[in-house]
Amino acid sequence: MKAPAIKTPLPGPNAARIVARDQRVVSTSYTRDYPFVMARGDGAVVEDVDGNLFIDCAAGIAVTGTGHSHPDVVRAIEGQARKYLHMSGTDFYYEPQVELAETLAGLVPIAGAGGQVRSFFGNSGTEAVEAAIKLARYASKRFNVIAFLGSFHGRTLGALSATSSKALQRRGFGPMMPGVFHAPFATCYRCPVGLRPETCQAECLGFVEDQLFVHLVSPDEVAAVLVEPIQGEGGYLVPARVFHQRLRELTSRHGILLVADEVQTGMGRTGKMFACEHFDVEPDIMTLAKGIASGMPLGVCSASADVMSWPPGAHASTFGGNPVSAAAALATIRLLQNGIVDNAAAVGAHMLDRLRELMDRHPIIGDVRGKGLMIGVELVRDRATKERATEERNRVVQAMFQRGVLALGAGRNAIRFAPPLVLTIDQADSVVDIFDQSLAALST
Repeated sequence: MKAPAIKTPLPGPNAARIVARDQRVVSTSYTRDYPFVMARGDGAVVEDVDGNLFIDCAAGIAVTGTGHSHPDVVRAIEGQARKYLHMSGTDFYYEPQVELAETLAGLVPIAGAGGQVRSFFGNSGTEAVEAAIKLARYASKRFNVIAFLGSFHGRTLGALSATSSKALQRRGFGPMMPGVFHAPFATCYRCPVGLRPETCQAECLGFVEDQLFVHLVSPDEVAAVLVEPIQGEGGYLVPARVFHQRLRELTSRHGILLVADEVQTGMGRTGKMFACEHFDVEPDIMTLAKGIASGMPLGVCSASADVMSWPPGAHASTFGGNPVSAAAALATIRLLQNGIVDNAAAVGAHMLDRLRELMDRHPIIGDVRGKGLMIGVELVRDRATKERATEERNRVVQAMFQRGVLALGAGRNAIRFAPPLVLTIDQADSVVDIFDQSLAALST
């Protein structure tokens, strides 16, 4: 399928009918930016129910890293489905879950583990984060958790208590889980302590030591610090290396467990298998989901065997580590290791360069940032004041859809580019060209 190719007004008649049906029976809590109705996909190209072809720069919210319906993943799913669909790993044993845990034990960079890693399996990123919070409390015998402003960790109550990307996500659901504190993230483009990235020494972490630990919570009562190596929903924010280095030192000094939420950043998204590898940091606990099984539901909480030593019955999941999802994950990991992560690094670097070139023509682009194929472009009304161009961002997302590219916003005024990791150079160029055209259309 060669995209983009828009053949009907959007939405087309078939899409419009399905959207109308959806609006009568599906939860109103879902956010839909535009009326794309999926029919099928191949690699980084998707087709809607009216035959329109798009380049997918959303990937099911950074999920389909190996591309849509990669034949190796499909074969793994079909092969396992013919044997059995389910046998709960909380009560019985099956090899796909064991093999996946063994594979992850040799893959995840967990501090002090020496390969002795255990994994808990759930169905989603939110469940992985919930498991990490419970595990950190149990292992440390402490209660409190520190997260960062702008973070997104999920929407169930524990994960939501750590989430702070949008007030709307928390509105109406209080009180939140007690014992959660938030600190400024290293938002280098909008430094919370007024420094420049080239001179920053992660002074924003001073808030933890000089404010939280002095006024609100004793460090010896903090179970974990929960952090996204690169913030996702908060705006695709890439911190300086020193931020994560200093955070690792701070947590180690106080006996606090460091939890890396790699739900969106992991599994090759950033051009390395895990984003924390860019910062030479090994967390104590890691959460994974999204790209781990190419679209099948799976969430993982991994930790060293010393940390994950809770007793039988302390935590479980009926469907977590489902054998079909485990088979998909094993196929996904093989594909990632055999060239797809390298492709994400190479195509991502090319795409970053192309997007930065647009800054000369479009003053509305305030910042271009990212690693691999996790790229954010922040739009501003004035580069000097950095006034957020939120409405303009929304219009650009809509304009890109009309021209055949699926993209999503991130934060208040950024556009995220998170395509399948199999995106080609030619497809990346098409995406940048359409982004260029969509920006130009703002002034017409």
